[in-house]
Amino acid sequence: MKTAFLLSVALGITLFVAVAVLWSVLDAAGVFSSIDDVVTDMTASDSNSGIDINQYVELSRVLGFTTLIAVVDVVLLTALATLGAFLYNLSASLLGGLELTLAEDD
Repeated sequence: MKTAFLLSVALGITLFVAVAVLWSVLDAAGVFSSIDDVVTDMTASDSNSGIDINQYVELSRVLGFTTLIAVVDVVLLTALATLGAFLYNLSASLLGGLELTLAEDD
């Protein structure tokens, strides 16, 4: 359980950093402003009632959602890995498990 928890936390941190870097690269490349321009051109008629995409893909909103996903991931992966290890140990004790013998090739 401890190992699964630590690996899940490392995966969550990696996910958070990866999303932050990806968002920064996309923002520096101007992807969000291009999407905003396209959506504004498609949805805006004679009035100025276009949709502002930038309010939905703000860095704080994206990283908040990523944090939520990472926390859920940590909880689920820890629980599933612990359950899997328990079930494996239970079946190995009942069935004798697998025995593997390694030998050097002469």
